[in-house]
Amino acid sequence: MSILLEISENLQKGKSKLVKTLVAQALEEGCDPAAILSDGLLAGMSVIGEKFKAGEVFVPEVLVSARAMNMGISVLKPYLADSGVEAVGKVCIGTVQGDLHDIGKNLVKMMMEGKGLEVIDLGTDVPAETFVETAINEGCQVICCSALLTTTMSVMGDVVKAAEAAGIRDKVKIMIGGAPVNDDFRALIGADCYTVDAASAADAAVEFCKNM
Repeated sequence: MSILLEISENLQKGKSKLVKTLVAQALEEGCDPAAILSDGLLAGMSVIGEKFKAGEVFVPEVLVSARAMNMGISVLKPYLADSGVEAVGKVCIGTVQGDLHDIGKNLVKMMMEGKGLEVIDLGTDVPAETFVETAINEGCQVICCSALLTTTMSVMGDVVKAAEAAGIRDKVKIMIGGAPVNDDFRALIGADCYTVDAASAADAAVEFCKNM
């Protein structure tokens, strides 16, 4: 079995320490850092994402696999910078103002990182202006807004308006998600994308970044 396949399979099993060791071993053996990232770490996380979408694995399994991926990336990061590997795109994500729920948001973040996106996590209770300022200052192609309360959903509309007011609406895609949100609401506020789960959100964000 190739070492990259070993990395992928052990990541899927959530074996963090082993993944870290294997990444270091692959580097010692002269493997290309970009190949370790794409064919090892991201390939493994992609399998987990598909299984999560299909209902074959659940949140706990995703969390341990994401932890294993992060352990591998911590070893790989200096080498990626040296070899000039760039992220697929840049996203900022947060739970909107007035809402402190973050499990869904964290899951989307992990899935996006698992697709090779650079994700800036703004946390919870994030004002509309902060999403837009971050997108401008950090050069994000996508803004992702999460809400779990019907009372905070309207802030997503404020994010769209703030992006329009700042003159970046044609430069950034706005994605929304959360239990009370649906595609009708997305259309109502003029956002670009609503997805039903974290894995689909990651796929959509990658497509947006590729086409921007």
